[in-house]
Amino acid sequence: MFTDRKEAGQALADQLKKYQNEEGVVLAIPRGGVPIGHEIAEALDWPLDLVLSKKIGHPTNKEFAIGAVSLNGYVVNQDLQVPKDYLETEIARVRETLRNNYHKYLHEQDPLIITNKTVIITDDGVATGHTLLSVIDLIRKDKPRKLIVAVPVSAKEAIHKIKQQADEVICLSVPDEFRAVGQFYQDFNQVEDQEVAALLHDRRHFEAR
Repeated sequence: MFTDRKEAGQALADQLKKYQNEEGVVLAIPRGGVPIGHEIAEALDWPLDLVLSKKIGHPTNKEFAIGAVSLNGYVVNQDLQVPKDYLETEIARVRETLRNNYHKYLHEQDPLIITNKTVIITDDGVATGHTLLSVIDLIRKDKPRKLIVAVPVSAKEAIHKIKQQADEVICLSVPDEFRAVGQFYQDFNQVEDQEVAALLHDRRHFEAR
């Protein structure tokens, strides 16, 4: 049981100190991952950025994911016969939504370059792992030197899948019974947009110094 996201982030940061002298970036999944990412970035003296992704729905069933889009790339299940014009339209539409979300927090700033850098992806917990797995696929396209996933708590099946895709996984707790991420925090209040923007600005201000 963690007191709050700040404490969970500090506990993860202790496990990541070995990377302190490397050139790296912390990528947080909003909104719950941002307070945790801030603690890690502060401890390592690294910049903090958002990692945003959204699924591409099948043309006949929007809930059925056929791929995912980020600000810089996309992944698609090539086994599914989906019209090329549909894919191009959906990728452009989803990316515009992501771009608007990014600028809501970081205004006109551009995403940080992660090529040839050590990248730590974090969130406040993992239930199914679907989001993190798609993020890993998308981040790989930018060719980071090393890709690490660091989370406070995860369901067993989800973390098993993630370990097969990431270069390293640090997870502080993998409980036998997992119902929801929030059950492992005393304080699991929603992270407000203003807090996300302030935490991101703090580490971007650091980057510019």
